[in-house]
Amino acid sequence: MIHKLWARITLSFLVLISILLVLSGFFLSRMMKDTYYDLKESHLLQTAKLVLNVIEREDLLISPTDLQEEMNLLAESIQSRLTILDQKGNVLADSEDSPTEMENHANRPEVKKVLQGQASSGISIRYSKTLGFHMMYVTVPIMEKDQPQGVIRVAYSLQKIDLALRKLWLSISISLLSVFLLTGLIGMRLAKSISKPIEEMIGVSERLKEKDFSARVNLQPKGELGQLATAINMLASSLKTQMETIQENEQQLSGVLTNMTSGVLLVDMQGRILLANKAMAQFMGEEPQAFIGKMYMDVSQNLEFNSLMKECLKTGKEIREEITFYYPKERIMDVHLAPYVREKHELKGMIAVLHDVTEVHRLENMRRDFVANVSHELKTPVTSVKGFAETLLDGAMYDEELCREFLSIIYRESERLHRLISELLYLSRIEQHHIPLKLEQMNITEAVWHVANTIQKEADKKKLTLMLPEQGEIWIEGEKDRIQQIVLNLLSNAIAYTPEGGKIVVTLWEEANQIKLSIADTGIGIPSSELPRIFERFYRVEKARSRRSGGTGLGLAIVKHLIESHHGKIEVKSEEAKGTTFTVTLPKYQEKN
Repeated sequence: MIHKLWARITLSFLVLISILLVLSGFFLSRMMKDTYYDLKESHLLQTAKLVLNVIEREDLLISPTDLQEEMNLLAESIQSRLTILDQKGNVLADSEDSPTEMENHANRPEVKKVLQGQASSGISIRYSKTLGFHMMYVTVPIMEKDQPQGVIRVAYSLQKIDLALRKLWLSISISLLSVFLLTGLIGMRLAKSISKPIEEMIGVSERLKEKDFSARVNLQPKGELGQLATAINMLASSLKTQMETIQENEQQLSGVLTNMTSGVLLVDMQGRILLANKAMAQFMGEEPQAFIGKMYMDVSQNLEFNSLMKECLKTGKEIREEITFYYPKERIMDVHLAPYVREKHELKGMIAVLHDVTEVHRLENMRRDFVANVSHELKTPVTSVKGFAETLLDGAMYDEELCREFLSIIYRESERLHRLISELLYLSRIEQHHIPLKLEQMNITEAVWHVANTIQKEADKKKLTLMLPEQGEIWIEGEKDRIQQIVLNLLSNAIAYTPEGGKIVVTLWEEANQIKLSIADTGIGIPSSELPRIFERFYRVEKARSRRSGGTGLGLAIVKHLIESHHGKIEVKSEEAKGTTFTVTLPKYQEKN
């Protein structure tokens, strides 16, 4: 199959020229042949009539030998074969053969037509197998009283004519071949001059289709092809600019969608997902690529969300609701559904945007709890101070013993109030990084022993066994006071919530470039459901036990922020009625800012 445009044009041109030349050759040869045959036919007809005039009817009655001789004499003068037939088609005389050996000629077409009176003369051209060439036969009747009494037939060999026609065909063929080659060469050059710029334009179009927008038509032909080449170059330049803009917009959109914390879902009118970002995939527990092409009800396992999407697709109205998702984990979602509309306000689908407001709800609950707890913690000492002060003002101040007791209570409550406010302010400053770290190389084992000696009396009061790490040197870079406060708060909690006779074990060890501190007790433990919240301010597993122990409910919150200020972390494991273990991990060296 020919793929080149110039070759196809040249081939088409050559086929057309070939058809025209062959038809012209056939027409020319046919015309010359017919003309020659017509001339020869007229000549033979005249010859036959001449013979008819020479031979009179009485000649037919003479002896066959005499008639044969006369035919031979006439044939020599006219250089044609002469044959005399009677009215039945029998050969009476022939200039080239013996009449007795010749068959009846009544059924020969040229003879039959004359004997039956259908024409005044007859003609026929036949191929002679004996001679190997064509013969032309012309007959005229020998008439008497308007009835044919015999036939004179003149035969002429067309061998020379056939040879001449062959030479004519050879000449015509050579001429036509020359014309064919010449016109083919001219046609090929013309086709190439037309097809070369077209093929280059096709190549440029193919490269543009493959997104190679740097392709240009280098040839600049004249006329309409030149205008087309200029238009293609301008189109390529425009496409390049547009594609760069589209790619930049796609990258921006992809970057925004990928880094959005909100989930985005684009659905067509049939409910088939066209687009989903990474956040939406995380919310649904799938991969973004797995969403494309699926129906939204096959992806989402939340019936309420599916119902809202169905309503939005049906009504084309915006919908905003808060929904709780339970798969792959429990989340509270702010769901915003909006119709996806193209030009002419034609509804094409729906866009779903999901905001995870779980943390917002949690923080809101924490804020409410914090306000309630702070109010409650402040109300107790303030109420006590106010109550006892009113009692003193009402006259109790004149009873020295009662006055001293009330003033002692007022002092303790004001101390508790002062401690609560101080810890709140300290915690706030830690959270806001207003207290810079004073780094130094310290022996953490020595710090643990120092804190343990400080609270040993409290442990002895409850008959608790306090097991400390072996004295040695484990060095760490940090602020000594903060680390000691971490140990103090954790040990104080362990002592406060461990029943009499219990045991507290402090373990200290190095692991890679980290120091780990573990404080395990055999206390009352913490329910697993409460563990995520124990580091919140004022959060208590049992509302009354911190106040009974004199705590403010801020100790673990302070510990958590002190550890984070050292770029460490704290973990807790606990089992009710069996005890709690706090594990603190601190880096040996702090990163320099």
